[in-house]
Amino acid sequence: MAKILVVEDNALNIKLFCDLLAAHGHEPEGVTDSRDALEAARAFMPDLVITDIQLPHVSGLELMEQIRGDAQLHNVPIMAVTAYSGVGDDERIRAAGAQAYVAKPISVLRFAETVEELLEAGPMTDDAPATNEAGGPETGTAPLPPEGDDSSQA
Repeated sequence: MAKILVVEDNALNIKLFCDLLAAHGHEPEGVTDSRDALEAARAFMPDLVITDIQLPHVSGLELMEQIRGDAQLHNVPIMAVTAYSGVGDDERIRAAGAQAYVAKPISVLRFAETVEELLEAGPMTDDAPATNEAGGPETGTAPLPPEGDDSSQA
């Protein structure tokens, strides 16, 4: 059982994500106000953080940068969730610190698979690339391509 922090401002989405994670045997902790997310992460010490990108107050990108800059949390894997996936988003999400992202509306199967893959990979090492080889845009999950690879851009 893994401890997973879910940062999402939409009540229906956070319920869906937390219920899905609990059904897979994990211990989810939901945070609806991104201003509270870093403190919640420090208190909860998750094995994985799942965050929406489009959040009020503190964006998901800003939150990921805060996590990467935090001495206690910097190695925690991060999965971003976003309804907006445009040209350049891969690079911005990678630069902020995510290992994978899932596009909304989510594919429940790909969401669960991506969570499991990130948990199996374990905490990030300081020299680990921020990539994930699972899935593809056609399945609802957009893996982050290796740096310098622009073949995924349309």
